[in-house]
Amino acid sequence: MEKVRIIEYWLDSAARDLDTADILFQNSRYDWCLFIGHLVIEKALKALYIRDAGDAPPRTHNLVRLAELTTAPLSDEQKELLMDITRFNIETRYPDYKHSFQKLCTKAFAEEYFVKIKELHVWLKSQITPWP
Repeated sequence: MEKVRIIEYWLDSAARDLDTADILFQNSRYDWCLFIGHLVIEKALKALYIRDAGDAPPRTHNLVRLAELTTAPLSDEQKELLMDITRFNIETRYPDYKHSFQKLCTKAFAEEYFVKIKELHVWLKSQITPWP
């Protein structure tokens, strides 16, 4: 039962972050919307990792690496998307990348990726539930 509670913790946290990302998008904070979107996917992957491995997930923000440690049947397109989303974590955190990332994050750019993040989040949840 403990395993189920830990999975639920990661999924609930991802859902709260998704709500936050939506608020950021609505308020034109596109770079931070995508940063939080990265956390949504990271937390969903960590829930999947817990389901598969049963122990604490690794301390990494590399979404591709996390996905590779699960049984999720990711397509090549999804793996590419994970690589793109991982960039949002790095480019939002570090000052030398932050300014150029802010310029890149137009409404259209953010909307395209935020839609993809939401779709991937739904798909990842479908891979987790129901639990074995």
